[in-house]
Amino acid sequence: MNITAGKYKGQKITAPDEKITRPTLSKVRMSVFNTLQAMINFEDKSFLDMFSGSGIMGLEAISRGFKSAVLIEKNKKVHSIIKSNLKKYESENDIKLLLGDSLNICQKLCGKRYFDIIYIDPPYFSEIYEKSLETALKISSGIIILEHIIPLDLTNYNIIKQKQYGDKYITFISTID
Repeated sequence: MNITAGKYKGQKITAPDEKITRPTLSKVRMSVFNTLQAMINFEDKSFLDMFSGSGIMGLEAISRGFKSAVLIEKNKKVHSIIKSNLKKYESENDIKLLLGDSLNICQKLCGKRYFDIIYIDPPYFSEIYEKSLETALKISSGIIILEHIIPLDLTNYNIIKQKQYGDKYITFISTID
């Protein structure tokens, strides 16, 4: 798996076993960040990947100019792989990798608007999308991005854009009224 753009374009990272994670496809990553770039300037912005998997979304964010990225991963084996991937980038960038349950970690941050962009891509059939979105709304100061295949009731949210890639949807939600 390679970083698709920015100062680390083409750099390879190790992906965890696909039985454990489901890395976001390169064309989807490119589209997500190109869409974001049309909306905001990445400089001085913070990025949170609530369910990091391979860590590629956080690395894409840093590569493309985000000031900081926080990655959360619950699986210890996957966390170890991400940690190894980050070693060559963390000395010159503000990247933090946290081990633990995303919802618990983010609940501790509630009340403070820490992140400009939050990416939510939990295991597809985990039934935690709504809880993840509710939690993200409490710590976001900008845009929340959902990657999902199951239909979600988003009627009460300010949807900026939604794109479909095969059976996947990428939904951009504004947290600013």
